[in-house]
Amino acid sequence: MHTRNRLGEFLYAWRTRTTLEQVELTCDGRRRTSGLRREEVAMLSGVSPGYYARLEQGRERQPSIQVLAALARVFQLDAAATEHLYDLVSPRRRPREGRFGDQVPAKVVRLIERWERAVAFVVNERQDILAKNRVATALLDGLMYNDNVMRLLFLDPAAEELCRDWDKEAQLNVAHFRAAVGNDRDEPFIGELINELSAESTEFRRIWARHDVGEPRQTPVRLRHSGVGDLTLWHETLHLESVPGLSIFVAEPEPGSLSEGALASLVRMGQAG
Repeated sequence: MHTRNRLGEFLYAWRTRTTLEQVELTCDGRRRTSGLRREEVAMLSGVSPGYYARLEQGRERQPSIQVLAALARVFQLDAAATEHLYDLVSPRRRPREGRFGDQVPAKVVRLIERWERAVAFVVNERQDILAKNRVATALLDGLMYNDNVMRLLFLDPAAEELCRDWDKEAQLNVAHFRAAVGNDRDEPFIGELINELSAESTEFRRIWARHDVGEPRQTPVRLRHSGVGDLTLWHETLHLESVPGLSIFVAEPEPGSLSEGALASLVRMGQAG
């Protein structure tokens, strides 16, 4: 799973999914290649076909900033994917202290507990759920995997029933996960999780192979809970400046909506239980 040619894997994944129409080229007859050919990418980015081939094959590992910028333009990468591309060549120096930890400050726990009408939990970059408020506890109660967002999505059979837009949520979360861990996939904690997900979920393997990179998007999460029915929650991710690598995921329904009433009922059910 963890090969050394990550730049080549990234370029191959994006080359084979970029269409002729996207780059305004016309088809020259029958094509066996899905997406663009290597020589087409080379022409569009202003490098020789041999040089681009060496990039994909891992025989050239230090392309210039200009070449990377040209490739990002050809593949129409957004800001997050472009940053990831640069990071594959020149990994960012990021602070080690506090990363992938499991210590949530008491003040943060008190903060999320005060949000009585919102789902809130704390995660690290590996997407381990380190602390959650009463609303999140009620929502996730009974799920087989509620210790890690990625395990919940891909290894828990109940996830597809809970997430009404499971395919979209799975793709968005994998893209966010790749952006969050960057080149730290060689860290044991990260590598073990990727290996576990790859071994046990064909869907994770398929989506991971796309090399999508992205930050969380501000689209509603649509859930279907067996106890209270449908829920639509707007969400935000808050990064903790005091603890590098930790974030708060918070989601709440629109005031006065049916989802607000359903979420309140779910909390009462949890308290009664």
